Amino acid sequence: MASHQFSPENLILVNREPNGIAFVTINRPKSLNSLTRPMIIDLAKAFKALSQDESVRVIILSGSGRAFCSGVDLTAAEDVFKGDVKDMETDTVAQMERCRKPIIGAINGFAVTAGFEIALACDIIVAAKGAKFVDTHARFGIFPTWGLSQKLSRIIGANKAREVSLTATPLTAELGERLGFVNHVVEEGELLKKAREVAEAIAKNNQDLVLRYKAVINDGLKLDLGHALALEKERGHDYYSGMTKEQFKKMQEFITGRGSKKPSSKL
Repeated sequence: MASHQFSPENLILVNREPNGIAFVTINRPKSLNSLTRPMIIDLAKAFKALSQDESVRVIILSGSGRAFCSGVDLTAAEDVFKGDVKDMETDTVAQMERCRKPIIGAINGFAVTAGFEIALACDIIVAAKGAKFVDTHARFGIFPTWGLSQKLSRIIGANKAREVSLTATPLTAELGERLGFVNHVVEEGELLKKAREVAEAIAKNNQDLVLRYKAVINDGLKLDLGHALALEKERGHDYYSGMTKEQFKKMQEFITGRGSKKPSSKL
């Protein structure tokens, strides 16, 4: 049976499946999954624990009910914004960025401001038709601290990002897909099914290489291309120099075994 862990009020649900897929659900549907300080801490802890759990291969993050996440609960705004912003342990986005496992965001309804930033911290995004990503920082006089001012422009281009953030108008899932921010747009009833399909495709691959691949892509994005290519070379060199003759032999057997219908000794 899948194991369940709940936060005290069941506002953040974590469900690990035996196939290596873990589900994290923001579960405060009556408040459109707006985040209180304890929920932010619980989410951070959930990602940290799943990152360290060897049985977990991939994580799907979603929101229950009509929205993914409508942002910070503004009744708790001071509590959240004046909390220790430099404390990485309790920072949801910092823990998502440090998470070794690929994170798939399954986005329905609204992903607003902090919810938008949590979506940006996912590695792959599947969105339901009609989902909307909204940045209301400029409308409410809230300064972004979870990456929205820097990441969005790098993903969808500076001009479009400036428009989304300075006007506080929604970025639709459909436009997000055209701009390369959303991977798939599906019917609402198909959202978790599609997210699971992507997760299963990842879970089937070589786990060690998946973790290394996610890391080299994400770490390289922080560098210019020249340094990023050097990073790839360096990590590739470390990977191969750490392999034994036996491991190389196994790799060859695995590859030739997969193509055994056509006998070939080629790698």
